[in-house]
Amino acid sequence: MKNYQEINAPLRTIMTPGPVEVDPRVLRVMSTPILGQFDPAFTKIMNETMDMLRGVFQTENQWAFPIDGTSRSGIESLLSSVIEPGDKVLIPIFGRFGHLLTEIAERNRAEIHTIECEWGRVFNQDEIIEAVKRVKPKVLAVVHGETSTGCMQPLDQVGPACRELDVLCIVDAVATIGGTPVKVDEWQLDAVIGGTQKCLSVPSGMSPITYNERIEKVLNSRKKVERGIATAEDNLESGPTIQSNYFDLSQLQDYWGPRRLNHHTEATSMLYALREGVRIVLEEGLETRFDRHKKHEKALMSGIKAMGLELFNDFEWKLPMVACVKIPEGIDGDSVRNMLLEQFGIEIASSFGPLHGKIWRIGTMGYSCRKENVLFVLSALEAVLIRHGVKLNHAEGLQAALDEYESVK
Repeated sequence: MKNYQEINAPLRTIMTPGPVEVDPRVLRVMSTPILGQFDPAFTKIMNETMDMLRGVFQTENQWAFPIDGTSRSGIESLLSSVIEPGDKVLIPIFGRFGHLLTEIAERNRAEIHTIECEWGRVFNQDEIIEAVKRVKPKVLAVVHGETSTGCMQPLDQVGPACRELDVLCIVDAVATIGGTPVKVDEWQLDAVIGGTQKCLSVPSGMSPITYNERIEKVLNSRKKVERGIATAEDNLESGPTIQSNYFDLSQLQDYWGPRRLNHHTEATSMLYALREGVRIVLEEGLETRFDRHKKHEKALMSGIKAMGLELFNDFEWKLPMVACVKIPEGIDGDSVRNMLLEQFGIEIASSFGPLHGKIWRIGTMGYSCRKENVLFVLSALEAVLIRHGVKLNHAEGLQAALDEYESVK
């Protein structure tokens, strides 16, 4: 039998739009001993995590808890629990992840309506509101931060309009939660999905979600009670059963609520990690954290432009933690990325669809969003591009970033 060596992962500087470097405090807490899922010490951790998530989502919603699985699990749980066959769903698409929302809604047999704009742009909020009025959907599903294009869709007017028109507004905030404002209550968003592996700097494996009573009403109308545990108040007139058992929010809220009805075995170590990740966010302070992301973004962008490179997403709707850089004419973008990884241990990302081979995506998210990382990636990128024959403003990028940092002391 072949002998396998223990894992000895290389140290990397991860500057992608996710996953990002995990905060060392999160890694430490993941070695905490396992507790049973109904141990009072563990249910206390569950309750504390829910309370802290409300703070990060800036909401008073009763329901704020993680779905066990990658970020897509949160998206799937909300859409599959809310959408019934034949429901109209409107999806504004301005990048890869709008197409993902469309596919998940299609799999739940929704009647799909989409509006699309060029990758690299976002919608005027009035365009979305007009489409909502025209289509009259049950659900508007929209991405807040589109990491494939480095763009962020404004939603502060869309949410109130949906509320007035009695449309459920479900938002993918996987890329933005913990890095830029996501004001669930103020923007009147009915449900929001977050991710752990981006601005929260927690390993991929959980998807924090929150939703309000408007969503809960839909869940209760579709609820099917497990045999043998029904009570009088459970005997509701149910709609079509939620197709998924694992992603059935009507059951999951009974698991996370006071009844603690068994649904699955909680991912104990991941919950420890999430609790520590959101604790760190709140300890830093939301506004301070958002300002930190803006500061390092500004230094990175200044360095890229001073170097002589062109930004793809240098607009008012830029996602504040993803810089998309146009690949210089005649340069193999993957060759540059490979040299950065092999020679410097730095990882940056390519992109998808119509932007594949045209841009690099450099993330400044969560724990990866640090001065030493920004300066390192700028100096390494300059060295690699020179090796690839690109004519640059030599050393100007690093100096511009340093100037930016010195100006905010």
